[in-house]
Amino acid sequence: MTDPQIVLTERVQQALARAFGSEHADADPLIRPSQFADFQANVAMSLAKRLRRAPREVAEAIKAELSDFPGTVEVSGPGFLNITLDDSWIQSEARQMLTDPRLGVGTITPAQTVVIDYSAPNAAKEMHVGHLRTTIVGDSLARLHEHLGNTVIRQNHLGDWGTPFGMLIEHLLDIGEEAAVAQLEAGLGTEFYQAARTKFDGDDDFKLRARVRVTTLQSGDPDTMRLWHVFMDATIRYFNKVYELLGVTLTDADLAGESMYNTMLEKTCDDLEASGAAVLSEGALCLFPPGFTGSDDKPLPLIIRKSDGGYGYASTDMAAIRYRVHDLKADRILYVVGSEQALHFRMVFAAARMAGWLPDTVTAEHVQIGMMLGKDGRRFKTRSGESIKLMDLLQEAIDRAAAAISDRGYDAEMQKEIAHAVGIGAVKYADLSVSHDSEYVLDFDRMLGFTGNTAPYLQYAQARIRSIFRKGGVDPAAATGPIVLGAPAERALALQLLGFGSALAQTTADSEPHRLCAFIYATATAFTDFFEQCPVLKEGVDPDTRASRLALCALTLRVLETGLDLLGVPVPERM
Repeated sequence: MTDPQIVLTERVQQALARAFGSEHADADPLIRPSQFADFQANVAMSLAKRLRRAPREVAEAIKAELSDFPGTVEVSGPGFLNITLDDSWIQSEARQMLTDPRLGVGTITPAQTVVIDYSAPNAAKEMHVGHLRTTIVGDSLARLHEHLGNTVIRQNHLGDWGTPFGMLIEHLLDIGEEAAVAQLEAGLGTEFYQAARTKFDGDDDFKLRARVRVTTLQSGDPDTMRLWHVFMDATIRYFNKVYELLGVTLTDADLAGESMYNTMLEKTCDDLEASGAAVLSEGALCLFPPGFTGSDDKPLPLIIRKSDGGYGYASTDMAAIRYRVHDLKADRILYVVGSEQALHFRMVFAAARMAGWLPDTVTAEHVQIGMMLGKDGRRFKTRSGESIKLMDLLQEAIDRAAAAISDRGYDAEMQKEIAHAVGIGAVKYADLSVSHDSEYVLDFDRMLGFTGNTAPYLQYAQARIRSIFRKGGVDPAAATGPIVLGAPAERALALQLLGFGSALAQTTADSEPHRLCAFIYATATAFTDFFEQCPVLKEGVDPDTRASRLALCALTLRVLETGLDLLGVPVPERM
């Protein structure tokens, strides 16, 4: 099975080579869906200037080389190529897609090792809504890369080291290990931090103890390290509760916090200084990657060792990038991190290339995550101005979903299962369906709506398909067609389904989950039109038409479920 746009791209490029020479064979045919045909190729418009010929004349020459095309090609306007595929070709490709376990989706060749840095909550505080987008987007990209055959290495870069841990460990000792563990496992990390901070700011004896404790922590003192592990283990157990509720694929094996790189930092700095890439500037060891200047037009430093001998984020990130390239053998590294860190990562990548640690064969990309806003257009916070706990947000979504389906007659267990899928799915899809680098407003009423581009609408579409099979007493796996296209809505649905492979490939290549969301929504919309215009089980539908339409339903069901699963959106069997 081949995606129509891939077929058209190849055919038009071949026609370009035959018509104008092989040097034009790699030109982008600029093929897009069209309201006047199935697709429109606009390459004649862009190629005309290079050839010094009229666009329409160029389009006619391309058309002449497409005589064996499985459809019709018409030149319109100043030089557009309107392309309509034969029904027989669409039918044949849809049948192959139905019988393919992978729905016609190929794998990346050669496969790559992709390291994805995502989620990364701060262990000194509670997971809040700010961690939602990095976690969801990163997890969807991990799922997509694995589905396309890449080896994915997840890296949960926890904030689990540094000066705050001195006061946190001392506060743990003050209240007792048992009480501290209970608080941290209950998700009261922010309250724990605030209590420690209050004592640090107001109690000189506590401040002194905290500072001494930082020193013993950094020196690897066994008792201090044991206490650090008590704190971290309890915190991670709570994080895992959030991950489980959210349905993300991160595990303890993916933990790669700041502490992991602690022993590498001295060597990182020494090696950079010895190579000449890093130099001393006002007592600090700095890298000056080319092209970065401050407001005073002076070169902007990336400080990897402070003048007091301490290390910062840049130190850790330089150590991490070398580890990921050298030890993990990454071909591609994705940093799913807030957009406010854009300058930092541009400098880190440039510095790593300058040092020779990031070769041209490896790509490093900052998948920028925009801010979540409240209805007032400001950062999403509580009325008191504090960040909202992620667990509280997720639970509210589930509770609202439960209220929305409370009158549908399900037993308590089924209602709980559906409410979880709808609530969590709504939160995740609302995030994924917008460009990851844009800000978006968290609006429960909109995201839990059963109309429009929302998770409940898509979940309901697949649940409706399942109800068709239940009503007809047919297993979806047994609906094998053959697919025969008659009504326009059947044809439109089949053509839409054939684009699944391209949608996955583009989404993965560009790290843009919203593109897959748009495809799934368009698929559900095409199915709704089909459902309304093409009866499946209605009396009077002949057996062959019924079999064909059931096969289209089965194919749509698999595409919707596979697409939503790759996004990490749960799919309930009933709604």
